[in-house]
Amino acid sequence: MKALIQRVKNAKVTVNDEVISSIEQGACILIGICSSDTIKDMEYIARKILSIRIFDDENHKRWQKSIVDKQFEILCVSQFTLYNTWKGNKPDFHKAMAADRSKEFYEQFIQMLKDKYKPDKVKDGLFGAYMQVSIQNDGPVTLEIESPAQIQNKTSNSTDAVERKDEVSNR
Repeated sequence: MKALIQRVKNAKVTVNDEVISSIEQGACILIGICSSDTIKDMEYIARKILSIRIFDDENHKRWQKSIVDKQFEILCVSQFTLYNTWKGNKPDFHKAMAADRSKEFYEQFIQMLKDKYKPDKVKDGLFGAYMQVSIQNDGPVTLEIESPAQIQNKTSNSTDAVERKDEVSNR
């Protein structure tokens, strides 16, 4: 699971010229769900989103306060394209969880954030819709978090590729 976190002054999601959700200061977070994600990945990302220190404190010291500390808002947007690969010049999304499974997974994730924080402070877009996301980035600050299981999978895949290359060159 992956979260692309953008610190914002405000953000909104529009579908067919209708505002679906909007927030004031906080974070607009694009959420990518991988086909192999589990509840542990979800728990990790939710915990990190609520605890990372991306805001200044009252003395303007940077990177001291979390969304929870500041009581700011969160706007999550499902974004399957975060799990893309490239086939030449064309994106491929086979690593993303299929829509029929990811909708329930995403909704469970949003509920987890609401349960761990404040339900009225957590908003989201419209799953599967063609959305326009407008933000006023604050900084700008954009940070990526990926669950350890997915990082491990990337490392294993890279190691496997190196080992296969070694096997071929040893022939």
